[in-house]
Amino acid sequence: MRVGKTRNLILCAMFVALIVVGAFIKIPIPVVPFTLQFLFTMLAGLLLGGKLGAAAVGIYIVMGLLGLPVFTEGGGLAYVLKPSFGYIIGFAVAAYVTGAIANKTSRPGYRRLLCANFIGLAIVYLFGMVYYYMISNFYLGSPIGLWPLFLYCFILAVPGDIALCILGAVLGKRLIPIMKRENERIK
Repeated sequence: MRVGKTRNLILCAMFVALIVVGAFIKIPIPVVPFTLQFLFTMLAGLLLGGKLGAAAVGIYIVMGLLGLPVFTEGGGLAYVLKPSFGYIIGFAVAAYVTGAIANKTSRPGYRRLLCANFIGLAIVYLFGMVYYYMISNFYLGSPIGLWPLFLYCFILAVPGDIALCILGAVLGKRLIPIMKRENERIK
């Protein structure tokens, strides 16, 4: 039993590190930069399951809020006042949901994995766009209309994330059975 807990701790730490690295692999686009954070948060859910995947993302969030510069634009408690922080919250919720959906069966197919990934993507964008709108309009005093919000925070960013959903499904299809085998071997 101890080996399983240690293994889970190591896997969570590995995904925290991957999410941090993913934050700094970015393609600048207006308003919200495109990064690989979504890919690694999605894979955390797929490969670790909903609870551990969300825990890995949660640890990442706590590290950033404690001041470690792990977010795309730094870190610190004041980061919650950045309009893009909603996407980070969405990563944690999406990792949980993605992992829960994908791991309902022991060998999920591409359809289940793509469905889980796209639901996770919708969650990230829902949290991100609502938070962006609320912070911009009601805290920062730099209002953004619904069309510019939709254009800059969805239309320009979503094509890359759709590609990441497909990549995540391909990786998940190959890696989930390996993770399940290893879990059985340890038990």
